[in-house]
Amino acid sequence: MLHYAAVFFVIALIAAVLGFGGIAAGAAEIAKILFFIFLVIFVVTLVMGLFRRGRG
Repeated sequence: MLHYAAVFFVIALIAAVLGFGGIAAGAAEIAKILFFIFLVIFVVTLVMGLFRRGRG
């Protein structure tokens, strides 16, 4: 998922350089959303891993 966020970020940068403001804004929003979803999933798995390690 982090890969997709990076891809959309690169698309946003290229679109911004070429002057496509609407496309750049849309791609940047998608990249932000995917990045925050990735962070949430990462934190959840990290916490679950710590709880499992503590039990064993």
